[in-house]
Amino acid sequence: MNYKKIVIDAGHGGTDSGAIGNGIIEKELTLKIATYIADRLRGLGADVTLTRDSDETLDPSERVRRVLNAYGNSKDVLVISNHINAGGGDSRCVTKYV
Repeated sequence: MNYKKIVIDAGHGGTDSGAIGNGIIEKELTLKIATYIADRLRGLGADVTLTRDSDETLDPSERVRRVLNAYGNSKDVLVISNHINAGGGDSRCVTKYV
């Protein structure tokens, strides 16, 4: 694994539930997925930080601040932002924070 510093951003949270359907609330599922990925990567020796580890509201500026505070703006840092689209989203869309 080339990336030893990884930030995982669990999409949505707090007052922003994300998509809701069939008993699934996106903010809860993204946090579960983020936590699972973090645990697996730590098991492989990676240094992993989550932007949130509880159900809290983060505006876009706070998400970026947490990403940058984790490891700075370095090329050896990988940021994974997870979302589960309910439809109508564009899987080709990638946001560059910095």
